[in-house]
Amino acid sequence: MVQPRRIADFKPTLSKLATTSHYQVIFGGLPQKLRQHLNARDVGWRFTAETIGLLCNNAVLPGSSVATGELDGHYMGIKEKFAHSRMFMDISLEFYVDSDYKTIKFFEHWIEFMASGSAANQADDGYFIRMAYPDEYKTSQTKIIKFDKDYNSELEYTFYGLFPRQLNDMSVSYDQSDILRATCSFTYDRYICGKNTSFSIFRGNNNNRRLTGSNFNIPFLNNFR
Repeated sequence: MVQPRRIADFKPTLSKLATTSHYQVIFGGLPQKLRQHLNARDVGWRFTAETIGLLCNNAVLPGSSVATGELDGHYMGIKEKFAHSRMFMDISLEFYVDSDYKTIKFFEHWIEFMASGSAANQADDGYFIRMAYPDEYKTSQTKIIKFDKDYNSELEYTFYGLFPRQLNDMSVSYDQSDILRATCSFTYDRYICGKNTSFSIFRGNNNNRRLTGSNFNIPFLNNFR
């Protein structure tokens, strides 16, 4: 039987809720050739490592899902579902555009580099596109860190194989001036939720634990081993 609870019983829980306005975005692990290309396009390493993350005024914490399959016949008259793949959803980030327009340059020239495998001059009439190799334009340590104003706890997401998929169009007009914003959608191979440094793992701050055969047992999958 469920017993009635007083407001005082759960008030401490409701007074410690996370807020949406404290986070940090860090673009790390950009390949050397990409960094050299951005630097040649007037987007220096300091802007890439520090400033662009501070200009992110609207970020999202990523979501993921699993693809499932069905198995018939293990139990009579019952269809069982099991997960066979983990799927990661694209994320969309919004950035303030600085007066030097380096925010736009950062994404435009990143996408430009992805399509520069032909090494042809873009101004030539016979210019054609050949995509660069993935390891030349994917980042390996881009992070979104969610924390609260007291800095007592945080949640860290590290993205692997991230690159911009789409830079949205930006509206400009003669109406009342507003801050120009750029929205970019990113795709990636996977992410890790939680700190993944050796120091964090030693302290127990990492919530990723490697599963071994002794940790779990799926009966109907054992039939296929």
